[in-house]
Amino acid sequence: MKALIIDTVHNLLINKLNTCDIETNYLPNITRQEILSTISNYEILVIRSKIPIDKEILDKAEKLKIIGRYGAGTEGIDKQLCEQKGIKIINSPEGNRNAVGEHTLGLLLAVINKICKSFLEIKNGIWDRNSNWGLELENKTIGIIGYGNAGSAFARKLAGFDVEVLAYDKYKSGFGKGYIREASLEDIMSYADVISFHVPLNEETRQMANSSFFTKLKKTPLILNTSRGEVVNTQDLVTSLKNGIISGAGLDVLEYEKSTFENIYKTCNKTLEELLKLDNVVVTPHIAGWTNESYRKLALYLAKKICSSIKI
Repeated sequence: MKALIIDTVHNLLINKLNTCDIETNYLPNITRQEILSTISNYEILVIRSKIPIDKEILDKAEKLKIIGRYGAGTEGIDKQLCEQKGIKIINSPEGNRNAVGEHTLGLLLAVINKICKSFLEIKNGIWDRNSNWGLELENKTIGIIGYGNAGSAFARKLAGFDVEVLAYDKYKSGFGKGYIREASLEDIMSYADVISFHVPLNEETRQMANSSFFTKLKKTPLILNTSRGEVVNTQDLVTSLKNGIISGAGLDVLEYEKSTFENIYKTCNKTLEELLKLDNVVVTPHIAGWTNESYRKLALYLAKKICSSIKI
């Protein structure tokens, strides 16, 4: 079988696929037009998020059997058409779940302890202890929406902080134990001091955190999002922050990101400007799942799954 790899990946993926008698063509700089002209020669396509795999590409992919997603999110793939064509979609969320869990915890601690705010002040010659008191996590309630690979990894990272975790997942049950309690979405909106989103992007979750969601909150929680930017309505988030409905935000993703997660500054965006001026907000550039370790693990998990699939 032949595999076309159209994004940058760890060499381990190529090596592992080769040991399964898969001939790989590694073209991380390939253009969409070049994919259209050559995709008919391949049974396997390995992607990240650079180019959407839509009807135009899938209709040219006459031999395609597997699409391997080097990462978790599959929203850039026409899944319905893949199902019709018998194309299997394989992703590798296990590879970066630990990285996302650690990064989410880092965002949480950075916001509640005013780490970024106070550091920027020090860089500007301001030594202000009194206005930079933080909060402790002990005895707080952490709400996790989406208890898959990333959500459960974040919950595990909270084990030593003496918190209660309320976890909601529409499609899972039976996972509550110890400090982790299965809960409804309403429970989280009523009792959580921190709410963290770990859901895939789809029609159910797009703009999930909007004005309707925020106005139903019983406390003034901190909002974390390390899933997909479009899960949170940024304008509604900014309004809620300014009105004291929520106490802060830690965001690794923004709804203004394009498929390449870049170029968000090229158009005038007043809402983004407002968000970035708030000192109770920390934003990172969609890096929660990217570490030296996760880059390697993503390759290993994806290669193992692809090799197992072709042997069935």
